[in-house]
Amino acid sequence: MEAVAIDTSGDTGLAPTGLAMNHLQSAVDESQYISFRVGDGQYAVDIMRCREIKGWTEITGLPNQPKYVRGVLNLRGIVVPIIDLRNRFWGEKTDATPMHVVIIVNVGEQIVGLLVDAVSDILSTERSQVKDVPEAGQSPDARYLKGLIALDEEMVAILSLSSLLQGEEFGAIAENQDDQVR
Repeated sequence: MEAVAIDTSGDTGLAPTGLAMNHLQSAVDESQYISFRVGDGQYAVDIMRCREIKGWTEITGLPNQPKYVRGVLNLRGIVVPIIDLRNRFWGEKTDATPMHVVIIVNVGEQIVGLLVDAVSDILSTERSQVKDVPEAGQSPDARYLKGLIALDEEMVAILSLSSLLQGEEFGAIAENQDDQVR
């Protein structure tokens, strides 16, 4: 019987080429977001936080909730609170129609629906293109934002879901789960 040498060094001899390495690095440095409209503003959330997008349907209201919590939705046996982003940002209740959309997102262990006017696009961008929210002239609501993406003619504000949902009404949601740009 002949002895066979087995290489256990881990070097397969299949090193990625320069082009493959550039593609791998580009994929690591790229993030994707679901963008949507609320009023005149363009916003986005990390696509990895999105479970699904649904058309508006009637929901069940609950007593003694903050005004921006519209109620709950039964999503295949899961009770999902619905947040009216227009109300959360500006205190104005959305007059929801079948044209409105609910984006179902994960925030830590919590599943939440975000009532928005319309879904716009899926944005793919490099991390370096995500800019910090300027500190000058920030309103208290700027705490809901974690970055900005400059598109051709407009800015898209990336929401910090954990900041948006902080408060007693949501209990202890995992802190700062989404505060890092991925």
